[in-house]
Amino acid sequence: MKISIICVGKLKEKYWNMAIDEYSKRLGKYVKLEIIEVPDEKAPETMSASEEEIVKRKEGERILKNIKSDGYCVALAINGKNLSSEELSEFIEKTTVRGVSHIYFVIGGSLGLSKEVLDRANYYLSFSRMTFPHQMMRVILLEQIYRAIKISKNEPYHK
Repeated sequence: MKISIICVGKLKEKYWNMAIDEYSKRLGKYVKLEIIEVPDEKAPETMSASEEEIVKRKEGERILKNIKSDGYCVALAINGKNLSSEELSEFIEKTTVRGVSHIYFVIGGSLGLSKEVLDRANYYLSFSRMTFPHQMMRVILLEQIYRAIKISKNEPYHK
């Protein structure tokens, strides 16, 4: 199975990169992992709603270029389904049993995901109704995917 994490923006902080490297290494034993960073669009602090939509659309175009037509796309969205770690494990397992060999998890930029990306998504996943920095969300997502795989393999993992 291949898992791609598509995210907007580049990580600059060393501590985030170290955490991502650690979980990428752990996941590498179980799946082919790919992290795709697409450039974020420069966005001033104050923008009109239409300007925000333009930014999201441009970022969305970059995201969509990286999703193959036969891939299963999971958009991280505040209005998505909340799952426990066990339910995420079951979700990933059932998705692969249905014949999906490539799952894309998409993390939007600071303004969220464009309508086009949300329309392409096969599933909306929410980690909380709270908003998290997208840099932190990468680490949380990788940790939860790792935990889900450990659960599905009945291997121990700290609680």
